[in-house]
Amino acid sequence: MKYSYAQVIVRTLLLVSIFVELGCFKPDVIIPAGHPAEGFVLGPEDVIEVVVWKTPELSRQVVIRPDGKISLALIGDVVASGLTADQLAEKIVEKYKAFKENPSVSVNVIEVNSYYVFIVGEVLKPGKLPLKSYTTVLQAMALAGGFTQFASRNNILVIRNVEDEYGKLNEIRIPLRYSDLISEDGGVYNLTLKSGDTVIVP
Repeated sequence: MKYSYAQVIVRTLLLVSIFVELGCFKPDVIIPAGHPAEGFVLGPEDVIEVVVWKTPELSRQVVIRPDGKISLALIGDVVASGLTADQLAEKIVEKYKAFKENPSVSVNVIEVNSYYVFIVGEVLKPGKLPLKSYTTVLQAMALAGGFTQFASRNNILVIRNVEDEYGKLNEIRIPLRYSDLISEDGGVYNLTLKSGDTVIVP
């Protein structure tokens, strides 16, 4: 039985979903357009506000360092990179329990600086794209100025590094066709990019 290119891509994404269920990859391997990961994942250079309820002397605005950590009063360094704001708040609560009864902590994202992708090849403005909100493949290409006249539009490739259950990074390659992206069912293929993704337009 022969399948169209679109059917092959859909089947490939379904296989990735199966890998996710089996634990081969983390749940955020593929983020379909319109369905971003549950909570923004913090990274170096992001500016956050840590608020300890009724304890202003412990509350502060901090920048996540290149090593992924922040420094807070009493508890010292805390790893923030790779966590959502809620996860970080829970981690800080656990550390403050040694100094304060029933601490209540909230973490607010003030400025996003760690979300970026690379777009290379036959686009008008290739390079690193700093982003402030979830961005799809089509949106990234628009930010890069669109295609050059030599672009092979139906041979787009998204390269993504995914950490497996052992902490090892695995490279996955997601082929995309521009004709599919702009089709009536384009939302199926128009992936939301993750920080560090590379979009190649040959």
